[in-house]
Order: sequence, then structure tokens, then C-alpha cells
Amino acid sequence: MGMSNLTRLSEFILVGLSSRPEDQKPLFVLFLIMYLVTLVGNLLIVLAIRSDPKLQNPMYFFLSILSFADICYTTVVVPKMLVNFLSETKTISYAECLAQMYFFLVFGNIDSYLLAAMAIDRYVAICNPFHYVTVMNHRRCMLLVAFSTTFSCLHSLLHILLVNRLTFCASNVIQHFFCDVNPVLKLACSSTFVNEVVAMTEGMASVMAPCICIVISYLRILIAVFSIPSVAGKCKAFSTCSSHLTVVTLFYGSIGYVYFHPLSRYTVKDRVATIIYTVLTSTLNPFIYSLRNKDMKQGLEKLISRMKAQMNMLSTTRANKICGS
Repeated sequence: MGMSNLTRLSEFILVGLSSRPEDQKPLFVLFLIMYLVTLVGNLLIVLAIRSDPKLQNPMYFFLSILSFADICYTTVVVPKMLVNFLSETKTISYAECLAQMYFFLVFGNIDSYLLAAMAIDRYVAICNPFHYVTVMNHRRCMLLVAFSTTFSCLHSLLHILLVNRLTFCASNVIQHFFCDVNPVLKLACSSTFVNEVVAMTEGMASVMAPCICIVISYLRILIAVFSIPSVAGKCKAFSTCSSHLTVVTLFYGSIGYVYFHPLSRYTVKDRVATIIYTVLTSTLNPFIYSLRNKDMKQGLEKLISRMKAQMNMLSTTRANKICGS
């Protein structure tokens, strides 16, 4: 093979979810709606938590950070996908591809570690309620968020550096709707052995560590709940954890399906499953946490009422100015 064929590609082509032209506009409308719902829903969650004194505790602090991370997570993937639905070329530059991959890994890992932090919070609240205030103090919460962010950035940087050392020569067509690690590795004509070993060791450990933490936390919670004598007490304990468990199941279930098998077995089914943890989970999070949580629902109602009142005051002020002039 000549050296001219081993030069670094300047751009990739993203196949997307469908190559059929008639599917592009319906998919554009569908994902635009999901993206707008994600932005509005998660932003409302953040504003409601920041503005309601009743929601000033560690559980909602982590939820507000998770909602912000979800906004960033989907923004890394969806806008480019929407542009490609309406574009014929569907290209992404090499540098843009690596940047998208980096921030996708960063916010994906932050989500993972925040879900673990929320599980720890629920464990302390249910199993050690008298020590909750001292154990889950503001300093520890900030340290958990700082660790999640720092580790995620370093973990993602490692994978990007390993991808950047590869040579791409045969094809520049990525069989995916964004620059995910596995589809990009499949295009490399140099050895991806180191990448795969790191993905199956450090990568798996970084995903399994928070997952194991969540499992242990909820096993301890389950044991504690069954020891509660009253049925009402059991129902209350389960209700505080049900929304978080739903999100955890969606997130880790889809990630496990996509990533925990050899690179050679990466197929179109993995592409569809990726939608669950890149788009769907972030879209559903505001509904899951608000509809199944009374305090969160009340906080959102207060926020929306204040926003309506401010809009009415603004419209009244404008009307008075117009009448006065």
C-alpha cells in the first residue's frame, strides 16, 4: 500500500439512522421535537431546584447537575444529526469528529458517576437517616461532582489520544449518526489492539465502578426497606428510589448492550440502541423525576406559576406604555 493512501483523512461521512431520502425529514422532525423537549424539560428541572427552598438538599443538587449534563450530552450529538438529516453530504471534519467523541465520552461518564452519587445519597437517606445531614454535606457533594468531572475528562482524553494515533486509509464512512468510538475504530487500517484492550479494561472499569456502586447501594436499601414494619413506610421508601432506578435501568441497560461485546460484532442494532442513552434517556428524565416525585412536581408548578405571573406583568406593562403613548 502506497504512502499516499496512509495520509490522515480530513473528514468523515456519517451514514445516520437511515440512508433513504424519504426518511430524512420525518426523522428530522422527530429528533428536533425530542431535542427541544430535552432542553426545555431539563432546564425547567434546573430552574425549579435552584429557585425552590424545599428542593435545597443533596438529592436535588445532584439532579440539577444531572439535568445540566443531559442538556450538554444531547447537544454534543443531536444538532449535528439534525443538520445531516437535511444535508446531502453528511460530512464531519476529522477535528470535529474527535471533539464530538471527546465531549460525548465526558458527559456520558459524568452522567454515569452522578447516577452513582444519587444512589449513595438514597442509601444514606434511607439506611442512615440520622447521619444524613453530616454524611451528605455540601463539601462532600461538591467533591463527588468534582471527582466525576475530573475523572470523566481524563478518561475521555485517554481514549481520544489513542484514536488520534490510528491511521485511516480505506474508507471514511462511519456507520453511525455521530462519532462514537467503536464505529470509528472499525475504519482504522492500523492496529486497534491497544484501543480495544484499554476499552475492555479501563473503559469497562470506569463504567462498572459506578454501576457496582449503584447495585450495592440498592441492595442495602432493599434490605433496609424490608425491615421497615409498616407498609406505608415501605411504599414511601420505594417511591423515593423508583424514578432513579428507572433512569439507571434505561441508561446502563442500553450501554451494556452496545459496548460489552467485541468490536467486530458492532451492527445496526447497536446504532438504534445508542439512541436510548444518547437521546431518549435525557428526554425522559424530566418526566420520570417530576411525575413520580411530589416535591419536584410542586417545585415545577411553582416555577411555571411565577413565569406566568412575570409574563402577565410584562404584557400589562407593555400595554400601559402603548396606551400612555
